[in-house]
Amino acid sequence: MAEDRPILEYLKERWPERILETQDFRGDETVVMRPEGLREAFRALKEDPKLAFNFLTDITCVDYLGKKEPRFEVVYHLCSMRTGRRLRVKVPLPEADPSVESLTPLWHGANWLEREVWDMFGIRFLGHPDLRRILLYEEFQGHPLRKDYPVNLWQPLVPEREVKGTFVDDRSRNKLMWLKQKFSAERTEADRKTS
Repeated sequence: MAEDRPILEYLKERWPERILETQDFRGDETVVMRPEGLREAFRALKEDPKLAFNFLTDITCVDYLGKKEPRFEVVYHLCSMRTGRRLRVKVPLPEADPSVESLTPLWHGANWLEREVWDMFGIRFLGHPDLRRILLYEEFQGHPLRKDYPVNLWQPLVPEREVKGTFVDDRSRNKLMWLKQKFSAERTEADRKTS
């Protein structure tokens, strides 16, 4: 980006119909953008040499229940590895249809981030390759970071189940073998001392 020209000004000129609002507070630049054609817009933010926001650092969501409409805002945090500049992109979504295009075709790291936002807020990411819960179990009902989530809701109890081939299973199995060996050795030593 030419240093004499601010990013927000460049974006407003480039997409006057897509940009709803811009904010620049102490160098913290934010763009509020329409959800339509979002992937195309992010591809431009990533590949335009004047912008080069090639690193998606985070995706989160805000629930403005009863405070403003539309109710949800998906918030994307971008960084240019070349210039070190950062950009926050907010995308407002209505309560009736909280869905937006997935950015996984642009950034593989968006996969986990979008699954987390789906799990916690119930925002659907259209075209996501594997949109399922990542922090909570599949039988969990609702989305706990929504403002209207009932805090005293009883969740269905599910039996403990083994997830084969995971690090946790291997670590647990190794620790169990280690404990058995340790206590077996200690018991053998105690038996020898008492006899």
